[in-house]
Amino acid sequence: MAKIIGGYFTSHVPGIGGAIVRGDQDTPYWRPFFAGFPPIRTWLAQARPDVVVVFSNDHGLNFFLDAMPTFAVGAAAQYDNADEGWGLPVYKSFAGHPALSWHVIDALVRDEFDITTCQKMLVDHAVSIPFELAWPGVEHWPIKLVPIAINTVQYPLPSPKRCLALGRAVHRALQSWGGDERVLVCGTGGLSHQLDGPRAGFMNPEYDLFCLDNLAANPDALTGHSAEQVAELAGTQGVEILNWIAARGALGEAPMAEVTRNYHIPISNTAAASLLLEPV
Repeated sequence: MAKIIGGYFTSHVPGIGGAIVRGDQDTPYWRPFFAGFPPIRTWLAQARPDVVVVFSNDHGLNFFLDAMPTFAVGAAAQYDNADEGWGLPVYKSFAGHPALSWHVIDALVRDEFDITTCQKMLVDHAVSIPFELAWPGVEHWPIKLVPIAINTVQYPLPSPKRCLALGRAVHRALQSWGGDERVLVCGTGGLSHQLDGPRAGFMNPEYDLFCLDNLAANPDALTGHSAEQVAELAGTQGVEILNWIAARGALGEAPMAEVTRNYHIPISNTAAASLLLEPV
């Protein structure tokens, strides 16, 4: 079966992409965030993943408010990037792993998850920026991609409990896969932030640290809130923590060791973090 080697979690704020383009990584404003990635890059170089199962949210490239699936899984041979209007460069395309994607899709349906299957799918900054952070400057991505999109935009949202269950179902699917790939799980987004409305600029370090402190050893602690309560605690865009919760589920129920963690407020009106977990 495939070997799950660890979990990589990070914020995916478009402003990060702008900082990379400008070469601002070592400026006083951005340095505290980018300082979290050298240990992650070192670990990845040693761990050598073949495939990444990434949980993220779409920002309008594939789905809009008139058709928003709760959970969607990509089954394409290639995933191209496009600019959603931020003025970021178009990033490198990702190679897919259709056979593994279809295996995961089949397993999820058998586990009674009603998912959307995407034989064509674009990836936006929620995927491209985390990989630029992990493998900066590479000519070709060194991994294949299995993307899973979670609705964090349109009411009603899936609950943290349901997202954790989704991730655990993905874990079971990976355990039953006949290949020998080294699989990295990735969760992107957040942490707490709200970009519009009366609470624009809202961040909640207390809730963010609660999530970071419990993700490795006790992810069920994050399921005690409804999706609406998470929006209250983390901001309407901070519900992207659902991606992290699902990704943690895909690592399985065994405790994880925290390899490295970085947390910084603010970048682009967002509480930003990076985290790397590996099996104990």
